[in-house]
Amino acid sequence: MLAAVRVRGRTGIKGGISDTLDMLRLTRINHAVLVPETPSYLGMLRKAKDYITWGEISQETLEELLEKRAMLPGREKVTLEYLEETGYKSLEELAQALLEEKAQLEEVGLKPVFRLHPPRKGYKDIKKAFNEGGTLGYRGEDINHLLKRMV
Repeated sequence: MLAAVRVRGRTGIKGGISDTLDMLRLTRINHAVLVPETPSYLGMLRKAKDYITWGEISQETLEELLEKRAMLPGREKVTLEYLEETGYKSLEELAQALLEEKAQLEEVGLKPVFRLHPPRKGYKDIKKAFNEGGTLGYRGEDINHLLKRMV
């Protein structure tokens, strides 16, 4: 399972990239989504690489994201009572099911987009790739560090 975060805004985006970001549901800065590791999604992430960053999310980070930032329709927080209604005993069990792609956020009744804070200590450089010392593009396991700073 991959986590993708929108880093840059809408000004000056070409139409095809804008449509790709809309399909990924990354419509605003500091929004994050979970996507499966399929060739079609990887192609979409590569196409939008100049506006987003992504990598493999760990279970610990996903649990924290679900606990603090997951929302139900109507901007309600996720409670243990709600999880039990959906058939999951805890956030750990839900996070494991999401990582194994046995469940999706929409199937559980959660909103598919996580609205995050800007990262503490800020982004490094939003116009450079991650391997050049910036923020954009593929970052592998380091996405967990960024997400923890944004939760």
